[in-house]
Amino acid sequence: MESILFFLIVSLFISPVFGFTLTEFVYPNFTASNLQFIDSTGSFLFSRNGTFKAAIFNPGSEQVNFYLCVIHVESNTIIWSANGDSPVSNSGVMRLTKNGINITEKDGSFKWSTPPSTSAVYAMQLTEAGNLLLLDQFNGTLWESFNHPTDTIVIGQKLPVGMMLSSAMSGDDLSKGHYRLSLTASDAILQWQGLTYWKLSMETKSYTNSNYEVEYMAVNQTGLYLFGQNGSVVVIMVNLLKSTFRFAKLDDSGQFIVSSFVGADIKQDFVAPVDGCRVPYVCGGLGICTSDVLSDNPICSCPANFNLRSHNSTSCVPTDSSYSLPVSCNSTNYSSPSNSSSASYIRLGFGMDYFTTDFTMPFRYGVNLSMCQNLCSVDCSCLGIFYANTSGSCYKLEEELGSIMARTSNDNLLGFVKILVGASTTFGDNNNFDQETVSFPLVATVLLPFTGVFLLMALGFILWRRSRTQQFGKIKSKISRPNSPSSEDLDAFSIPGLPVRFEYKELEAATDNFKIQIGTGGFGAVYKGVLPDKTLVAVKKIINLGIQGQRDFCTEIAIIGSIHHINLVKLKGFCAQERQRLLVYEYMNRGSLDRTLFGNGPVLEWQERVEIALGSARGLAYLHSGCEQKIVHCDVKPENILLHDNFQAKISDFGLSKLLNREQSSLFTTMRGTRGYLAPEWLTSSAISEKTDVYSFGMVLLEIVSGRKNCSKRTQSHSLDDTATGDHSSSSSAQGLVYFPLFALEMHEQGRHLELADPKLEGRVSSGDIEKFVRVALCCVHEEPALRPTMVSVVGMLEGEIPPTEPRMESLNFLRFYGRRFAEASTMEEAGGQIDVMLYPQANTSHTTSRSISNACFSYISSQQISGPR
Repeated sequence: MESILFFLIVSLFISPVFGFTLTEFVYPNFTASNLQFIDSTGSFLFSRNGTFKAAIFNPGSEQVNFYLCVIHVESNTIIWSANGDSPVSNSGVMRLTKNGINITEKDGSFKWSTPPSTSAVYAMQLTEAGNLLLLDQFNGTLWESFNHPTDTIVIGQKLPVGMMLSSAMSGDDLSKGHYRLSLTASDAILQWQGLTYWKLSMETKSYTNSNYEVEYMAVNQTGLYLFGQNGSVVVIMVNLLKSTFRFAKLDDSGQFIVSSFVGADIKQDFVAPVDGCRVPYVCGGLGICTSDVLSDNPICSCPANFNLRSHNSTSCVPTDSSYSLPVSCNSTNYSSPSNSSSASYIRLGFGMDYFTTDFTMPFRYGVNLSMCQNLCSVDCSCLGIFYANTSGSCYKLEEELGSIMARTSNDNLLGFVKILVGASTTFGDNNNFDQETVSFPLVATVLLPFTGVFLLMALGFILWRRSRTQQFGKIKSKISRPNSPSSEDLDAFSIPGLPVRFEYKELEAATDNFKIQIGTGGFGAVYKGVLPDKTLVAVKKIINLGIQGQRDFCTEIAIIGSIHHINLVKLKGFCAQERQRLLVYEYMNRGSLDRTLFGNGPVLEWQERVEIALGSARGLAYLHSGCEQKIVHCDVKPENILLHDNFQAKISDFGLSKLLNREQSSLFTTMRGTRGYLAPEWLTSSAISEKTDVYSFGMVLLEIVSGRKNCSKRTQSHSLDDTATGDHSSSSSAQGLVYFPLFALEMHEQGRHLELADPKLEGRVSSGDIEKFVRVALCCVHEEPALRPTMVSVVGMLEGEIPPTEPRMESLNFLRFYGRRFAEASTMEEAGGQIDVMLYPQANTSHTTSRSISNACFSYISSQQISGPR
């Protein structure tokens, strides 16, 4: 029932009386003597169906701190709290008046209240979604808890750009903790002390669906989403198993956790970052965090020459009491050190990393270690440095020191902690630091400066001679190879944020002298390798060292190294040593799609084909829409779609890619790509854009459906005869060659979609599934690029979010032309003749170029050479 209260006072010291029910609404102006709780937990208000309750609640075992909370009843999960930073004791009071909610101690000392409203409060309501509302007399909302989130959002709640989630200090202490989750125009990020340590777009489970600006985050029954365009466009999504109750919480551990309530248990559906050591303060200041492979709990320790600050602290300080850690001058605890103090540095050891190196740019590029330390020494906010050996990049650790990540495979970064020498401190009382103060005799004090000056002059002379020699060598090199990029050009690509640079000998050892070749890619062969940390890699050795080869090598480094997506092959490193050019990729254990699709191995089931098509489409959609600059692949084909465990598809080989500004699309100066997948605009003066990739993907999609290349054998009954069983055998023995895209078009027009399915599926796919894929594929291969869908739309159609559109037949007539010429060539070959055709006749007007072709799978006119069968 609903109870009308004129003046509600919730007093914690009043004994609860059971059986009294307040549901959904509470009204102001009630006397304190009539106040009663619903139960012994301090609950005073339930939503209509009892899903949520409002309570004066103490989350800890000790009855010390009480908070106004909204709680999910079945899971006992706090989804919102009011006075997190100002808890009340067990004698605190909450009042609901016409001015709103007010929480005080018994003596009247203020703790928390809702902001002033424009109208008098008429009622307080708790909705079935868990939203606590203050209403006016017309049921207009004056205030709502959903607009003031704490650390959690639930289904039906939006977290807009400009708001944030703040972690609690602990499960018992609901005051604001160290970590924040906020939204940018393109992503969701986690921060500590204003420094980013995680991005949603970098998660392997996330998918970037569009490049619209993010407006808000929400969770629903199917996953976690960032929305734009007033909620009409999904920008980034994380698909999860369906659940009726789901909530996303920034945990006090610093991890962002999306959970669902299943049965009587809370299940964690998504945790980020997965590696707990990536949380900045997981082991306190300067604590070394090591990931435990046997459990989810990180292992914390102190670096050499450091120990714990105290027994109840996780932060580490120098063991030697004569050394102390500086305090940032921007800190409220800062006090200027004495003049006798001087800055020095303690090295953290090998294999150390810091969370900021993945998310911030270096303070300075191309400096030596000494200069990097000097830059920190003169900056009072700098507390330490990380220095990248290979690139000379200098990272400052500023404001406050977080935890250090132990990384066995990262010897490139050197970490140093700034210390003050000679400053008074109370840290520790052991004197076993490996650097001791030494008293020098007077003679040494006099001679050392002169010796240092002499050595510096000698070193300067040697460096000057070496510089002159190198410059002379470069001039000679440029004279002999005036158009060849210098090594300095390639050195420019060794910058932070790009992959690790390997020595040639390292890769030679990793591949056992390039023993196992696993494939061939653009401009070179690919070999299987094993790094010292036992990581499997694929090493691509560039053998074409001409201008084109070097340009594409640098393009691959610049493009692949700067982007990360679950459906894009990750570039782990590269080698640019003398004339050697190598790329190191993550190893894909199932090889390329063409081997699985066209080979004689196990049959790809339909659902596996769906996942491969979806993964490939998502990877291309990210290249087109999710990157800072639009990336056109230009060589989409089964050979460049690699498969990992569970047939996870990843797009590879960006050597044929080109960056396009979002505002423009320009022609390529060099013809690129592979025959059979290239769009007709390659032959015309039309601009090459991302729609070129869409065309290629459409061709690949048809091959995924049929399990054959677009050049296949066919009987007179229009059935493909690669199998001699079932409905695909023909009563006629006459056979020919079919241009499969035309065959697919004809079968679509006749509604005979099952005839397009791979015979190896043996009926384990429905006509409707085939029709959806064929529709999408035919839309992708429209002759006019403007009529082709975007890859984002293709993903939506394949996922079922967008109904597939009907292909425009007038824009597919060019397939009939290709098919007829293909059939003519097939007939001529069957008659035993050879075909003399002119390749690219439009491009050769001054003379005739002929070629004798006996393989009918080749193209026969210039346009077919580009877009026809391969």
